[in-house]
Amino acid sequence: MKKLLFLLCISLFFCINAQSDAAELNLGKVKSGILVDADTGMVLYEQNSNDQLPPASMTKIGTLLLIMEEIDQGRLSWEDEVVTSSTAAGMGGSQIYLKQGEKMTVKEMVKAISIASANDASVAMAEHISGSEESFVKKLNDRIGLMGLKDTQFKNVTGLPESGHFSSAHDMSMLAKELLRHEEITEFTGTYDDYLRQDTDPFWLVNTNKMIKSYPGADGLKTGYTSEAKYCLTATAKRGEMRLITVIFGAESSKERNQLSAEMLNYGFTNFVSKTFNQKGEVLAEAAINKGTPEKVEAALSNSLKVIEKKNENAVYKRKVVIEKNLQAPLEKGEIVGYVSVFKGDKAISKGLLESKNDTKKANWSELFKRSWKKSFFAN
Repeated sequence: MKKLLFLLCISLFFCINAQSDAAELNLGKVKSGILVDADTGMVLYEQNSNDQLPPASMTKIGTLLLIMEEIDQGRLSWEDEVVTSSTAAGMGGSQIYLKQGEKMTVKEMVKAISIASANDASVAMAEHISGSEESFVKKLNDRIGLMGLKDTQFKNVTGLPESGHFSSAHDMSMLAKELLRHEEITEFTGTYDDYLRQDTDPFWLVNTNKMIKSYPGADGLKTGYTSEAKYCLTATAKRGEMRLITVIFGAESSKERNQLSAEMLNYGFTNFVSKTFNQKGEVLAEAAINKGTPEKVEAALSNSLKVIEKKNENAVYKRKVVIEKNLQAPLEKGEIVGYVSVFKGDKAISKGLLESKNDTKKANWSELFKRSWKKSFFAN
């Protein structure tokens, strides 16, 4: 939980204002849109990005985020079997036609959600994790609240129309940014077609996001459509070291949402460059652990430290490392022990988390006594 809270604080820090000179971009009559750097969270362009709007199946970005976090935390594995309830089997809209009692692995369910936007698989996973869709939605809304996202409230895990179910382009981009921290998700969202039930009754999955075929570097993330929401898309693409996220709400056609998403991505890749100061896993400092053995641990970056700047800007940056005080043993490998900031002038524009590179056990009484004696001896 401590690590999660640190991550959420960093996510909030990274909600940097959009660049002001993107006049050449025009999203026309779509309801809202945004262009964000996926690593730093810097907003490069936005239009009505805080408007609360129906997100349709882009809702499943949140659903997938909780699934990936359950896997990451060891409470769920890719090979776990998920049993389909009558409720899940009865879902309408996009689906893989699960039957009551049918079993699929978590990996197959995630494939169905990511590629085919399957409502039945989404509900089946929610019930498997939390017992009911309602309980899962509460957990999802709590997670959204911890992220500080003020313009999102979900009523279901599918995005099917329901009163009080809404999000915003900004919030959706931040959910997408968090989901993309789980790098394996693009193995699913970047797949154009695949099959389920290959040994019995093969079911062809075709990705609803056609940009993964038409736009270089695109590998996700989630489409959405209802008559109320119109055509929506959260897209992501990576070129070199830079990954961008775009969100479109309320386009008149799938062609329009794809075209505008491509224009935003082109603007980002053409006008900005990503600079890496330090790579993920690089040790930047040591952290003292109170009553720990060893007494110090190496503090390594949990994420690569980057900035986004305009091409040919060549700004001057400074770096500052801060280690948390009063760290107590025992401390597990991966626990957050501090952070590093990158400054442009007097303004912090990027941050990275520092985590313990090793476990630290609590020192026994004998070891603590020896330390106390040595300090006392050398002090005299």
